[in-house]
Amino acid sequence: MVEKDYDVIVAGGGMAGLTTAASIAHFSNQRFRILVVDRNTPDLAGRKTGSGWICGDAVSKNSLDYLAQNTGITFEKPELEHEVEGVLVYSPDHKTKVLFEGRGFVINRKLFPQKQVEHARKRGVEFAFGVSLEKLLAENGWITGVTGRGPGGSVFKKTASLVIDSTGSASLLRTNLPIPSKIERELNRDDLESTGRYIYEFERGEDDLSYFDPRYAIIHLDQYLAPGGYCWTFPKGENKVNIGLGVQKRALDRRNEKSGSKSVLNELIDTYVASNKSIKNPRLSTSPDDAGNQKGNWQVPVRRPNDCMVANGYAVVGDAAWMPRPIDAGGIGPALYGSVILGRVVADALEAHDTSEDRLWKYNVEYMHHYGYQMASFEVLRTYLQTLSNDDISYGMRYFLSEEDISLITHRKHPRFRNVDLLNPVNLVRVVERSGLARGLKYTSDKSERLIQHNLAYPESSAGFESWHKILLAELHEAQVKFGLT
Repeated sequence: MVEKDYDVIVAGGGMAGLTTAASIAHFSNQRFRILVVDRNTPDLAGRKTGSGWICGDAVSKNSLDYLAQNTGITFEKPELEHEVEGVLVYSPDHKTKVLFEGRGFVINRKLFPQKQVEHARKRGVEFAFGVSLEKLLAENGWITGVTGRGPGGSVFKKTASLVIDSTGSASLLRTNLPIPSKIERELNRDDLESTGRYIYEFERGEDDLSYFDPRYAIIHLDQYLAPGGYCWTFPKGENKVNIGLGVQKRALDRRNEKSGSKSVLNELIDTYVASNKSIKNPRLSTSPDDAGNQKGNWQVPVRRPNDCMVANGYAVVGDAAWMPRPIDAGGIGPALYGSVILGRVVADALEAHDTSEDRLWKYNVEYMHHYGYQMASFEVLRTYLQTLSNDDISYGMRYFLSEEDISLITHRKHPRFRNVDLLNPVNLVRVVERSGLARGLKYTSDKSERLIQHNLAYPESSAGFESWHKILLAELHEAQVKFGLT
């Protein structure tokens, strides 16, 4: 066998890439050579674009606990900038609120990867900064390495037994994957959210906790201000906030056509900020820890994860695997879970000297069983919500969302919407009054149950993938037809 430069090359030094590299080193007791290749310089580790580390910055305590319990990797202030008691989702009319998640943190997204690099280095991980990767090397149906350009335009070429792609949702490596595989290469435009956010310092205005509450990350549903997405106000302190919104292009085009306007993302964000009664005289953060990261835009995938995430000598993780949750675009938690699971599977594969699709397949299975099994159902719910008006969303949250549903959402499970049942006499009049909405919610609930059961039956080997995948796509296509989106 030809000697490889490394056992593993991790392409992309962001949240998922750095966690995966450190996890592999941890689970293998640092027995293998691991290289992280990042286009940024060391002082800008993890930066997404020239605008900075654009992110909502929210992560649950459960996700950080999972990482700590499995790898020993922990974080604290200043990278954990502000602790919150949960996430509150408000209806468009501000009359109904739902607790969406338990305790968590709003992190400093610029400082967080610096600490990740430190953790990885302590575990023996090597780094190649300032390198822009261009393509994957392949031989006989296997990925064997990467090529690109280093500082000054120098040629960069390294080989490895396994390449892990964490270069983001629009990954050129995945899109141009040069070997046959079951991995989907490209993302549908309707499954992307255009997001933007500011990090503001401000004076306190009106004392209205539905607009700003330092104890909670707040999400505002509003199909006019954030068509196909939502607005957020995430506290970073008593007088500091990560504030922004996300939109779906199709929904924004529909909104602009209906209103006769030509609104664009940043205009909508400015309108949202101006409408916040609790935020007075906002100004971009002056903290050195936010320098180069005060404002910017980013594209986020909001569909289920890639239905297959491995090939011979290759795996995808994080945004490159489309892991952010479809219902809220949260990507940090899924990336941490996926990276730990992948790290454990890769360590075992390297120990067995086998990085084939079949050997890596366990990553697909474990992620689906542990975290991903609900994501297709949330994709359907997200798709349905994007078809509703503000009035329908407010009505549905007020009358059709039960305490049971709220508990299920709090635990990242799909709501059952039992309040739309015609056999429930309490809500019979309301169900009849909004029969179309009630039928839509009941349909998404029933579809959810089928999708969850189907995903929990994810094939244990690649041999069963084709038939499983065919059924999944048929179920999702039926929902698209039902919602009039084909």
